[in-house]
Amino acid sequence: MSNSSSGRGKFIVGAIIAIVIGGAAIVAISSSGSESSTSSGNISEFSDITVTGDALPAFDSVSTATDTAIGLPAPVVSGKGFTGTEITTDGAGTPTLLVFLAHWCPHCQREVPLLVQWEKDGKTPTGVDVIAVATGTDPANPNFPPSEWLAREEFPALWPVIADSADKKAANAFGLSGYPYFVLVDAQGNVFKRLSGEIPMDELTAIIDQMIGA
Repeated sequence: MSNSSSGRGKFIVGAIIAIVIGGAAIVAISSSGSESSTSSGNISEFSDITVTGDALPAFDSVSTATDTAIGLPAPVVSGKGFTGTEITTDGAGTPTLLVFLAHWCPHCQREVPLLVQWEKDGKTPTGVDVIAVATGTDPANPNFPPSEWLAREEFPALWPVIADSADKKAANAFGLSGYPYFVLVDAQGNVFKRLSGEIPMDELTAIIDQMIGA
């Protein structure tokens, strides 16, 4: 009788251990699956964003001639790139072009190759920093993740890209209202121009030349 009871006891203990191990494995798999939608390895599609200064008013693409943000100090956004590199929009006296892009936006998908070719052809005005912000990121929308999309376009090889926070903190600080979105900040750190939509490269070049006095 004692041997039989001992055998049953060992069987019960073994079954309990198996159940615990199996449950832990399920939890681990579930956790891994939930994280894979926003990060892969050392790549993160979002970053914590710090904003210094006042946010700009929302951009009205219909009344661009009376954009109330022009001449205002641009907020400084600090965040990280897809691989964790610290990036800031503080130009420190250098005129800057900020480009806000969403992976699911067809207008952005058409604009990015133009920007890449613009740089490859040597037509980007000298003395201007170009910084992109990947924003509006949503795993449920097409062309996710933005890190892979921009890598395919060879965009990160040209200019730094900040991964915005999930609540679009960087985009909201600059008053984004549509994609793609461009903000030109002059050497004094003030807003020179804001644009939204698909912009021809010759038009963008002319606006930048006007900003830097070329």
